[in-house]
Amino acid sequence: MDRSEIFDLAHRRHPIAAPVAPERLRDLLSWLSPPAGGRAVDLGCGEGEWLQELLLAQPGLTGVGIDHLLPAVNAHRTSQRGLADRVQWIEADAATWSDGLFDVVLCVGASHAFGGLGDMLTAVRRHLRPGGQALIGDTIWEDTPSAAALAALEASPDDFPDLAGLVRASREHGFEPSYGHTSTLAEWDDYEFSWTGSLVDWALREASSTADRDQALTVAREHRDAWLGGWRRQLGFATLVLHDLSATSAE
Repeated sequence: MDRSEIFDLAHRRHPIAAPVAPERLRDLLSWLSPPAGGRAVDLGCGEGEWLQELLLAQPGLTGVGIDHLLPAVNAHRTSQRGLADRVQWIEADAATWSDGLFDVVLCVGASHAFGGLGDMLTAVRRHLRPGGQALIGDTIWEDTPSAAALAALEASPDDFPDLAGLVRASREHGFEPSYGHTSTLAEWDDYEFSWTGSLVDWALREASSTADRDQALTVAREHRDAWLGGWRRQLGFATLVLHDLSATSAE
């Protein structure tokens, strides 16, 4: 199996694809107020849960979800929710795709697709109409990372900001945060146990070959060990609602 298949299996029971509880997702989306008839885009949409929940909350909105490898479940969930005529899924590189300006831009857990936080914020601004709103989510350090956390993530201390650094970067790109959420330990544990557990469950119940079974179990075990022995309680996740300041005179 390739990386995208593993990713899809791991998010079977947690389609939000981030350490954010469903009720917190809806709280964050409630801070977005696009105009009637507006457009939203989700850059690096994955399973598309953020965009679909936004469209359910905003009946006058249409949306586009962009990802370089779209899971097959997107169209199925969209149809089940009655959103088929309001959302378009496009398999493309979110870093280079373009289709005009949008009233809302979502980009959660996908900064790697752009080369990092700064480039992601630049891309969000490129797609956002003046005065629009964005919702971004990205990893942060909860504290000074330990050697074990850095080794498990194959990261350096400068790879992720702390919460203050994330807010500062957003403001440097011309945004003003209006609301935010930092994922709790319970949200992280639920996400990681779901991630590894979905792979284990599939491997032991559904895998059609010994090779696929062993691969899924190996990935689940390695990920679980790295999480529990490495980044647990140190790697955080923050989601921010941002307002574009380019159409206002006050900063």
